[in-house]
Amino acid sequence: MYEATKRRHVSEQVAEVFPKEVTDQIFDVINLMNKADQLVTAPVAIAFSDDYDDDELYAMLIQGNLAPAQEFPLTYAGDKPFLGHGYILIVKDNAKTIYIDFSKANDLTELQK
Repeated sequence: MYEATKRRHVSEQVAEVFPKEVTDQIFDVINLMNKADQLVTAPVAIAFSDDYDDDELYAMLIQGNLAPAQEFPLTYAGDKPFLGHGYILIVKDNAKTIYIDFSKANDLTELQK
């Protein structure tokens, strides 16, 4: 599950909203937690705090009721217009790819073109 050798992919919709620096760090956190045997299910959800510093923001990895949610910092000094929307990302573990997409729980009407 979530092997580091798998390709990484971000949906087009997520890539339009979240900077690559942020999604790359999410992949890194998934890899680190996998190495530490802290991932017990797939997929996992990532929720973002609206609190942030100039160069850091905070996210939470949620594994349903199988494990406690774990907060982690992400280093990012750029603009943060993706915060404050309640976005939830899903990190899926597919056969050959680890894939980040928006959760179906999100209201994405503002992203529709």
